[in-house]
Amino acid sequence: MSMKNQPFFKRMKYALEGIATAIHLESSFRLQCLATFLVVLVLAWSKPAMIWWALLLLNCGMVLAAELFNTALEQLSDHLHPALHPSIKIAKDCAAGAVLVLSLSAVGVFVAFLVETLAY
Repeated sequence: MSMKNQPFFKRMKYALEGIATAIHLESSFRLQCLATFLVVLVLAWSKPAMIWWALLLLNCGMVLAAELFNTALEQLSDHLHPALHPSIKIAKDCAAGAVLVLSLSAVGVFVAFLVETLAY
């Protein structure tokens, strides 16, 4: 059955199943979820300007989304071509690199937040 043109709540169910699967299968995703939770706790404790909430939550959301894309790519490629293949390795490595780049960006924004917050 095609996912196209299905009711909103049915599509939402598929999305939540994808997130639940990533939580179950991927330790990296669980670690990023924990990091996001800790960022939210720090934000709630420090009560910064709304721009910091926006920047940090945007970064956290991008990292989690990248982890989900990475998981999807890994699952699909392993299913379609279980044997090692140079092109699949490149695709997986690039997806992992994207997660790393976004994670480093998120750390950079968090450090900037801490420097500004602790400077006052």
